[in-house]
Amino acid sequence: MNAADPKSNRLLAALPEADWLRWQPLLEWVDLPLGEVLYESGRTLSHVYFPTSAIVSLLYVMENGASAEIAVVGNEGVVGISLFMGGESTPSRAVVQSAGKGVRMRAQTIKEEFNRAGPVMHLLLRYTQALITQMAQTAVCNRHHTLDQQLCRWLLLSLDRLQGSELTMTQELIANMLGVRREGVTEAALKLQKIGLIRYARGHIHVLDRAGLEARTCECYAVVKKEYDRLLPDRTAT
Repeated sequence: MNAADPKSNRLLAALPEADWLRWQPLLEWVDLPLGEVLYESGRTLSHVYFPTSAIVSLLYVMENGASAEIAVVGNEGVVGISLFMGGESTPSRAVVQSAGKGVRMRAQTIKEEFNRAGPVMHLLLRYTQALITQMAQTAVCNRHHTLDQQLCRWLLLSLDRLQGSELTMTQELIANMLGVRREGVTEAALKLQKIGLIRYARGHIHVLDRAGLEARTCECYAVVKKEYDRLLPDRTAT
């Protein structure tokens, strides 16, 4: 799909025609550069974001500033679910982990659209259920699986939200995402490189063997993917 088309976002593509025509003038294109913070922990959100080619990481932030990723959002979803779920703010932080583009909608507008009920509300609720599954599975994965399994899961989830097979990502950012030391990320990445699954150099990760990553990762990736596929419309059918 063309990332310059708002409908390259899976949720927007799934809107019924009447809702899409109403939404079109309400959406604003935005650039989402690497590292940009879309919202901070505890702050009231001003917009929701529908990435088309960017990937956004949702991080839980501790009082001492330490953080760990709880979910990723790309062209399958929306950033800022607390707005239409009635919370206004959230204890997580949203940071762009892979640069690209997206569209955004004002907070009051998305609340009004959600409160119309009907197809829009049901679509957003199904997405929220899928996102909650990803968050729960991430917590289990971080507790019970090895770092290189976690890295494989994270790479595969990111690849599903990109058009190519290359990610631009610093060691420090990956370490912050996974909640581990940089040395641990380096060791895990070099291990994957040594067996020919990725090529890793200076913040660029090129996936050479996706099937190999899927074979090496834990069950968590498949659980999350299956739930997204079950709850959200097939992008090829839109």
